[in-house]
Amino acid sequence: MPKFTPISVHDLGEYLLEQRTSAQLTLRQLSAVAGISNPYLSQIERGLKKPSAEILQALAKALRISAESLYVRAGILEERTDLGAAPEVDVTAAILAEPRLNDRQRAILLDIYESFLAEPAPEKAPRAPRPSASRPSPGRPTSSQTPQPNPTKPSIPAKKPTTPQPKTTPQPNTKENQS
Repeated sequence: MPKFTPISVHDLGEYLLEQRTSAQLTLRQLSAVAGISNPYLSQIERGLKKPSAEILQALAKALRISAESLYVRAGILEERTDLGAAPEVDVTAAILAEPRLNDRQRAILLDIYESFLAEPAPEKAPRAPRPSASRPSPGRPTSSQTPQPNPTKPSIPAKKPTTPQPKTTPQPNTKENQS
């Protein structure tokens, strides 16, 4: 059974007060957002009450901080000390060993990985070919960016603007007038 560090409710209260003031929230605002009564939150901040894990979670959510940090401060959790001891993973070997990738995909993934690390990986896989074309100037689309007509859609010609024609009044039939 893990041993919890002895809690200092007063330290937790001070920490919550610091977090609340840095979030620029009043006691009433925090209590409303967290769903906790004003007097109870005040007692927690003054170190008079020890909040439950549910109350700490609601406070963490309202303050937008890690609930884990509040649990550690309250003595509910032990502080993690293994944060820097992540197991070593050879990403390059994993990429090279992946059977579902072809050589080109492996080379591209290794290039991307190297760009994130800013150091070259060991030369174990073929490199992706670099494009030799110069980069286009900003704001100027390349041929691949230029919209191409869709062969499945028929093109509709643009309508020509029409100019209004003068109205003509019907002329009386001259044959009827002559008879």
